[in-house]
Amino acid sequence: MLPYNKNLKKFARELRSNQTEAETFLWLKLRKRQIKNCQFYRQRIICNYIVDFYCPEAKLVIEIDGGQHYSEPGITKDALRDQHLSDLGLRIIRISAREVFDNTEGVLETIYQQLP
Repeated sequence: MLPYNKNLKKFARELRSNQTEAETFLWLKLRKRQIKNCQFYRQRIICNYIVDFYCPEAKLVIEIDGGQHYSEPGITKDALRDQHLSDLGLRIIRISAREVFDNTEGVLETIYQQLP
C-alpha cells in the first residue's frame, strides 16, 4: 500500500466533485475497467499529492495538465512531484488538457500501452 496523507481526504473529495472538463472527459473513458480490464481511481492521494488518475495494477499515474503546468514554477513543481512518485516505483504520464480533446485516440493508445 502506498503512503498517503489522511489530511488530504476532504480536498481529494472536493476535487472529484469539481473535475476539469478534460478530467471528466477522460474519466468516462477510464472508469469501469474499460481499458484492458484495469481499475483506475480518480483524485487519488499518494503521499502528500493528489494525482488525477491512478491504476494500482500498472503502478501508473496519469496527470492532465492545464496551462499552469507550463509556467516555470509549474514545471519545477511537477518535476519534483514526478521524481518523488517515481522514487515510489510509479510511472507518470503527463497529458495536456488540450490533447485529451484533440487527440483522444492517441491518448487512449498511450495509456493502453502502459497497462499490463
